[in-house]
Amino acid sequence: MAKVIICADDYAQSAAIDAAILTLIERGILTATSCMTLSPRWPDSARQLTPQLRTKADLGLHLDFTQFSRTMRASHPVLVLRSLTGLLSTQKVMANIKQQLDAFEDALHMRPDYIDGHLHVHQLPIIREALITILQHRYGHLPLSERPWLRISSPPVGSGLKARLIHWLGAEKLKQLAKAAGFRVSPVLLGVYDFQGDAAAYQARWLYWARQLKQLLISEKDLPPVLMCHPARPTQVIDPHDPIAIARMIEWQVMQSADFSAWLSMADIQPVKGLH
Repeated sequence: MAKVIICADDYAQSAAIDAAILTLIERGILTATSCMTLSPRWPDSARQLTPQLRTKADLGLHLDFTQFSRTMRASHPVLVLRSLTGLLSTQKVMANIKQQLDAFEDALHMRPDYIDGHLHVHQLPIIREALITILQHRYGHLPLSERPWLRISSPPVGSGLKARLIHWLGAEKLKQLAKAAGFRVSPVLLGVYDFQGDAAAYQARWLYWARQLKQLLISEKDLPPVLMCHPARPTQVIDPHDPIAIARMIEWQVMQSADFSAWLSMADIQPVKGLH
């Protein structure tokens, strides 16, 4: 069977997102979720990540500089521009990363199983160097198996323009830095799309990602590939500040169905944790 880490982003962003993620972890569909520890919801959201649930899914830090960040915050285009032109303050970046790691560890009494970034910001210049420096300081003394792994935004061959642009913003450099510092990295990221279309279109994307997954040559010594998703339970009021609110509900519609669970099995896809 093709092993894959099925990872839901944005845990703690909203009650609807949390409810969807917790349900899908319990059902064995999701095997990782990325937590936004600067969200006002985080203390309550963290309490729902029970020890029993943690046996079913990796819990990661979803590094945020654009949504809930307090020490420094910018829109994604502005953040990208400032990072590429060297205009980000390394001191402020490091303070922001430390604040999020502290919030994760204080609430869950554990290290993150992995690190990724909201809108893939963890791979941007200045941020990635600061991140690796902090990870070395905090976790570099631990055995390799106990250090957080990093999710790398490397698309498989044949992915679309959006996936290639995300990769171009720093995925390869982050991979090099992480490996040099002694941290494991995920080999491939699937699940990137334009958040358009209905449930049938999203199910068709899963068929395409499954075909890509079967074509990958992943060593048993490597982490499995990661497939990213963003499910949320339907709500009566759509969040006007969430540009993918509708897509989240469509993802939930597909992933929570009994047909989807059966399809994963028939497609010989095995959702696994990073340390499977």
